[in-house]
Amino acid sequence: MGGRDRRAQEGAGFWADEKAGFWSGAGTGRAGHRLGRPTGRRLVRILPAVVILAGVVFDLVTPARITAAPLFAAAPLVAAPFYPAIGTLLVAFASLCAELLLHLYTDSPVFDPAALTELLTVVVVSVLAMYINGVVRRSGQRLASARIIAETAQRAVLPRPAERIGGLRIAARYEAAQEGAFIGGDLFAVQDTPYGVRLVVGDVRGKGLEAVEAVAVVIGSFREAAEQESSLEGVAQRLERALRREGTRRDGLDVFEGFTTAVLAEIPHGENVVRLLNRGHPEPLLMCENGAVRMLAPTDPALPLGMSDLGAWPDRAEEAAYPDGATLLFYTDGLTEARDNRGAFYVPRERLDGRIFHGPDDLLQALIDDVRVHTGGTGSQDDMALLAVSRPIEGQLDWRRAMPAFP
Repeated sequence: MGGRDRRAQEGAGFWADEKAGFWSGAGTGRAGHRLGRPTGRRLVRILPAVVILAGVVFDLVTPARITAAPLFAAAPLVAAPFYPAIGTLLVAFASLCAELLLHLYTDSPVFDPAALTELLTVVVVSVLAMYINGVVRRSGQRLASARIIAETAQRAVLPRPAERIGGLRIAARYEAAQEGAFIGGDLFAVQDTPYGVRLVVGDVRGKGLEAVEAVAVVIGSFREAAEQESSLEGVAQRLERALRREGTRRDGLDVFEGFTTAVLAEIPHGENVVRLLNRGHPEPLLMCENGAVRMLAPTDPALPLGMSDLGAWPDRAEEAAYPDGATLLFYTDGLTEARDNRGAFYVPRERLDGRIFHGPDDLLQALIDDVRVHTGGTGSQDDMALLAVSRPIEGQLDWRRAMPAFP
């Protein structure tokens, strides 16, 4: 009995090694990546072999009237969602061989009705496992295609700005609330114009393709108005009219996502100032060279774009100092609505105060990482758009690389 158990274990170990090779082959990396953890991947690699080995041991240590056929039938079902087709087929073959060899070893008649029923059960379940494997693979391919299409649409509507525009250093990030999701209503755009570098950061109410359509309207109107309008007030009114026009075409603004919060900014060439016009959006932050952080809140809060029917008053841009070495941080409410396990919101001003970063890219990456830490690894529950604009000082950047972003 000991030799028989040893041979069974050696065979199962050999099969585990072979199966691991198939797991690492083409077509398996995506499934392994979805598990996200090395422990989970190793468990999936060995689980069918463990099930087969358990069936062998169970059959040998129990009376002849008790069968381990359910375990042998379960092994290919376990492999079907995670293995490639060839791997699932080999697991099914190993299960069938284990069932046959056990009957031969114990001198059980293979053509006995009970034995034939057990073998037939393993065969039928193996065929079902192959079918499930095919369905899972086709579903994965369709999901991958849908994600690629969504990402392409998102990038077409919301292209990432250049790293340098009008002498300023630019960085932008879009972090979707759900992993693998790309379509959302957060937006940003930066454009060099005759009046200076102008930008918009906003958040359209809603999700999905309708939100993307609204984003396309806002960004398209902004790019045209930024070149033509001599003031931020004029740009804001152009955006307002574009949303109302689109809402009329779609039989009401509520159908067309309702409203858009936005902050518009203008950084004139050769001037150390920034002009801001805020329409119901989270206040941007001004991060000074020494690490001090100041919130640029509007004096008179205004309604978001698309809500002029509820009240109208003249837009007024406000001016603030924007010295050399400073960085402007714009963001959507996905950042401030991120919560920790006690329900406390993320407060970017407090988290960033006193911190110094090498550049806008480092700032945004550190901010994203810190949000994950704050939320315990889950990230924000809402999409998050981030835009950082730095006014560099030549020759005073390298020393910052040694400064930690967050403790």
